[in-house]
Amino acid sequence: MSETMADFEKELEASFRKLNEGDVVEGVITGVDENAVYLDINYHAQGIVKKEDYSDDPSFSLQSVPVGDTVKAVVLSDDDGEGNVSLSVKEASKAMAWETVKKYMEEGTVLSLKIGGIVNKGVIVYVEGLRGFIPASHLEIGYVEDTNPYLGKTVDAKVITADEEKNRLVLSVKEVLYDRRREEKERKINAVVPGSVLSGKVESLMPYGAFVDLGDGLSGLVHISQIANKRIESPGEVLKAGQEVKVKVLKVENGKISLSIKAAQDEEPQDAPEEKPSVSYKDEGSASTGLGALLAGIKLDN
Repeated sequence: MSETMADFEKELEASFRKLNEGDVVEGVITGVDENAVYLDINYHAQGIVKKEDYSDDPSFSLQSVPVGDTVKAVVLSDDDGEGNVSLSVKEASKAMAWETVKKYMEEGTVLSLKIGGIVNKGVIVYVEGLRGFIPASHLEIGYVEDTNPYLGKTVDAKVITADEEKNRLVLSVKEVLYDRRREEKERKINAVVPGSVLSGKVESLMPYGAFVDLGDGLSGLVHISQIANKRIESPGEVLKAGQEVKVKVLKVENGKISLSIKAAQDEEPQDAPEEKPSVSYKDEGSASTGLGALLAGIKLDN
């Protein structure tokens, strides 16, 4: 009974409290119609949140708001003219939303977002109810001339700017694509086995060595000391750009592939030595080169 009385006194005290513009209240959603959401805010008047005060996202629908959920809202007015407390979930959500998007930026979180609008030099997406901008230069790795085909598409993007004071939220699809490209390249590099002999093409020559294109987007460095068995002053003495070469993988470390042309040559099978004509010895001790064998197949003219 004491708990019931305490609860009653708490509700009574709450019902007589004064709400001011800007106060943050918490309420339970009691109803939803086409134009507004209604809240029980433990007050003598019910709270009402109009659709435009719930979210800025143009794709948002009040029908997606579940009755019974608890939400926070900012008081816009203690009387909307019809005896309701006018509230904004959008304003209450903004402070929390900015904290969330800042965390997304710090952690490099990849977000799946639907492009909801086309503006000058970019597109619009919504993150946690906040309006975000993706510049055209960050929609792809390459140049994007026309952004209209992107409307309605879902893209993966990262937050690159989150400035609450300036209300500036900028995202990038390009950064995600670059990250995935790097990850794929790392995967390919890590799959290269030290000790293997590969075919490649000389990509470029530098004073310290030669870069060799191994195909599939990979290249490695042949240090000048690993180019030839003899001492050379410049890679250009024995190599030229575009030349096909065999290389041995010496090591794969820190995303770099070290190669050796010299070691690959050492592993190539050596040609068998040319057989010399057999020499036979007669009883009298004189040597012969096997005349019959030498003359075999030779036609003599009469």
